[in-house]
Amino acid sequence: MTEEINHCIKELKAGNLILYPTDTVWGIGCDATNPEAVKKVYALKKREDTKALICLVAHQAMLERHVKEVPEMAYDIMDLATKPTTIVFDAPKDVAQNLIAEDNTLAIRVASDKFCQYLINKFGKPIVSTSANISGEPTPKRFKDISPEILKGVDYVVNLQDEKQDPSPSSIIKLSNDGQVKVIRE
Repeated sequence: MTEEINHCIKELKAGNLILYPTDTVWGIGCDATNPEAVKKVYALKKREDTKALICLVAHQAMLERHVKEVPEMAYDIMDLATKPTTIVFDAPKDVAQNLIAEDNTLAIRVASDKFCQYLINKFGKPIVSTSANISGEPTPKRFKDISPEILKGVDYVVNLQDEKQDPSPSSIIKLSNDGQVKVIRE
């Protein structure tokens, strides 16, 4: 696993795209602070850059460095969630501008997967995590379901086995600093 992490970090630092197993489904990732790398993700997915992407952080301290204010309720949601849960936060900071939605929000998840935690922690910055598919196509559940176009479009594919029995995308909850809560994806 250490070798895979080192390969990924080299690619991320170079502004390249990686294909990696996350705590949900296989994801396309890049340095979330590099606007050029983020542009490559949108291009590969054939997705408008007005449709925001998700970021992964290694732990709550990293989350706090990239959001102006983490609402108290966010900690409860993270502690009580029974599956990976992405939270949309107001006023993100120190990330690529083209990652931030028009309403000045960003979807961030604290990774629960060991590989992701080690990778992000060692990289020291959040990484983008978006499903490994062309926008509008079904999310691949297994590595073997990822299209050749995606496989060819990334710079590095992590060589780790599918371990999850029934992977599915994370839940997404929008938490506004004014206390509003909205479930976007269950």
